Parts: sequence; structure tokens; C-alpha cells
Amino acid sequence: MANAGTASLTIAELREFASFSPCEQRYIKRSLDVGLGRHDAFKLWARDAEETASIRSQYVVYQELKALRGQIPSNSDFASLESFMGKLLRITAFDIAQDRLEGFSAYRFLYERLLGADVRPFLPSAFCAAAALPHIRPDRRKHLLQSISEAAATAPGWSSREPSFYPEWVEKEAA
Repeated sequence: MANAGTASLTIAELREFASFSPCEQRYIKRSLDVGLGRHDAFKLWARDAEETASIRSQYVVYQELKALRGQIPSNSDFASLESFMGKLLRITAFDIAQDRLEGFSAYRFLYERLLGADVRPFLPSAFCAAAALPHIRPDRRKHLLQSISEAAATAPGWSSREPSFYPEWVEKEAA
């Protein structure tokens, strides 16, 4: 019966991913390749010089992920909060500024996979802080901040279940 529960949660993750726009899906897959070191993102994802530059910047910014994975503070650990949230905010701001994630759901989906289930309690505050930065256009800022539901922003608890679906590049079949 546990396998049925795991399978249904995986199907829910697949459905959630399918609900994202093609641009969000592409960016999530590219970001997972960069952040998890799965593939050469330049070969798979760079279509032009601008995208090559964006991927290069993403590799640099995502270097912080390694340190973040080991420093996720407990809910009562205020001493390490500044260092952790500062780095998480910087990476989040980079991703939001790329204009490829349209809202909190896609952001949360990506970051749960980049950093694991333990990061969930920190994602609403990092997302809101990054979306509210003056670097983000006012119209986009409004859209991003409205994308986070009250339930997500005020959740009394978070699941500790690790994600099971990690979307990847799919090679197109030759016709």
C-alpha cells in the first residue's frame, strides 16, 4: 500500500509540473541540470549568446547551493538564519530576475528539488523578499507577490517527504 501512496504523490508532482507554462518547464529542467550537475547545460539549453551568458551566470550563482544544502536551519535556530536566508535570497532573486518563473508554485517546485524537503518552511519568505526587491519591475513584482496563496504563506507545517519526480531533458525523436 505504501507504493500506491508514493505512486500517487509522484503522479501529483507530474501533474503539477505539467501545469506550468512551457517556459517554466524549460527553466526548471535547465536549472536542475545546472544546480544538480546532471548534464552540460550549455549543450542542452543554450540557443543563443544571451542564453549562454544566462547559463554561465546561473552556474556561478548556483555555487552557493552546495553550502546551503548543509546549512538549512531548524525552525528555532536564529543564529544561522542570516547566513542561510541571505544566500537563499540571492539565488532566488537571480532566478526571479530571469523572468522565466511566473509564480510561487514553479519556484517552490524547483527549490524543493535543488535543496530538498527541509527548505520548504523558508521558501515563502525567500520568494516574497526576492519578489519585492526594487530590481524587479513593479508590474512583475505585483504578479509574483499575488501568486503566493495565503495557505502557502501561512502554512502551520510542511511535509518532510522528499520530491520524487525530477524532470529532465527529453531528446526529440527523428521523424
